[in-house]
Amino acid sequence: MKKGAAEVRIRIAVRAAFAAIFCASLFAAPNPISSDPVPRFREADDTARFLAGLPSRPGSAYAALEESAAWKEHRRKLDESWKVAEAGFVSGLRMFGDDTLSRGADPDRTLFYPFGGPDSLTAVMCFPQSPEYVLVGLEPAGSLPTEAQIEKKELPLYLGAIRESMASVLGRSFFVTRQMDKQFRGQLTDGLLPPILFLLVRTDHQILGLRQVRVDEDGRVAAWTPEAAALRFKNAGVEIDFQNSKGRVQRMYYFSANLIDNRLGKNTGFQTFITGLGTVNTLLKATSYMTHHPEFSIIRNDILAQSEEILQDDSGIPYSYFNTPQWHLRLFGEYEKPYGSFSWLEQPALRQAYQAPGVEPLPFHIGYGFHRIPSNLQLARRAGASPRAQAAN
Repeated sequence: MKKGAAEVRIRIAVRAAFAAIFCASLFAAPNPISSDPVPRFREADDTARFLAGLPSRPGSAYAALEESAAWKEHRRKLDESWKVAEAGFVSGLRMFGDDTLSRGADPDRTLFYPFGGPDSLTAVMCFPQSPEYVLVGLEPAGSLPTEAQIEKKELPLYLGAIRESMASVLGRSFFVTRQMDKQFRGQLTDGLLPPILFLLVRTDHQILGLRQVRVDEDGRVAAWTPEAAALRFKNAGVEIDFQNSKGRVQRMYYFSANLIDNRLGKNTGFQTFITGLGTVNTLLKATSYMTHHPEFSIIRNDILAQSEEILQDDSGIPYSYFNTPQWHLRLFGEYEKPYGSFSWLEQPALRQAYQAPGVEPLPFHIGYGFHRIPSNLQLARRAGASPRAQAAN
């Protein structure tokens, strides 16, 4: 009996040791995704400011173009649009990030934003301290237009199209997929890099430099090469270094990758890359309810396994996955059935949860509905995460 009891104690001790190792690895400080230097050049910031209707910095190649009537009208109209957005959901996101999110889970973790497309706005507003941001979408990253290329365009039409391409995110808080397919695959730009940079400079960031990259077959971020264009899984993207208003240098990645199971399941390089991110904070917004469907189970399971904190609207991971002791869940706003063509994806259990006491206000609109239905956000934090996360709950 004594021998058996000793063996039991040994097994318990071994299990406790493994649990401690697991928790330590789960909540260890994040490692940089890529330590390779990003080339520094001011053209990226100059171009972004020109497209975003912001005055150039001294020495910009766009100084002459800014004297045109077309650009002055571009600036005036964008300033008006931004003023409206700033008074609504932009300031709401900023306060939510500062007052709610920054007091919770570790804000210095990498932010993972699958289905995020070019929405650098929500990422940096909600998680302003993240050292790295990883955005994923279907559209290509594309390239940076040069001053010479822009000068050859019919400027009033080109700048008007830029404003039209940004109207959805500034007015509705998200990009419309059909519009992105039309505008960012060659008609206006060859990818999502310009809108990503537009939103970064409009939120008081300076672009320091960028480079074209891809995720290779071993899951590492590598410089883009022409030979990669022939590969089945190109995993092409862009790596951007930028500086916030306090002087902190941060990095943003955007990768073009299909996250549906029958593609991601065969794309071992990108799967390895996601796993290699380690513990992350995750953002899900206006996802077309992808993770509600069984064919997106791989990315859903990755998010649940690797996230310390998940911020989402109801288009993110279904409520049933968080209604467990493993997660602490806070509800914000109001929940009605999904808007429009997504109405069949109503979650009765989530509706019931929103009818219980403890739901917190959400003083801004975000996500689907175009102000026609109330907005909602859910903040899920892993039980037993960091002391800061526990204190916030």
